[in-house]
Amino acid sequence: MTAISDEYMKEMMQKTKPYTLVILHKTSKMQEAGMDKIVWEHGRRNFDLRENGKLVIVCPVRDSSDVAGIGIFSTNETETRTIMDSDPGVQAGIFTYEMHASRSFPGDSLPPI
Repeated sequence: MTAISDEYMKEMMQKTKPYTLVILHKTSKMQEAGMDKIVWEHGRRNFDLRENGKLVIVCPVRDSSDVAGIGIFSTNETETRTIMDSDPGVQAGIFTYEMHASRSFPGDSLPPI
């Protein structure tokens, strides 16, 4: 393991930037007929948000929990709430969400597999 000094940690912490973390939760409405079309449009919207640099990491969750996905937004909490409140899945009651102010290092990314 590499030795990380306190000075290095302090220097690096100064390089972090604010982000907003969103945890998307499924509701029982997810099982209703026709909801797959709304989920598809939710996904299309996520692609648009990615293209425009607002949704920098999106991770759909495909397990048996109530978590539908996690997203990291480059937008502040107010703008992120506006984005999420206008999401078709949230508006249809398929999803609820929780938001958290966060910090990370610009340029961090998921490694290729």
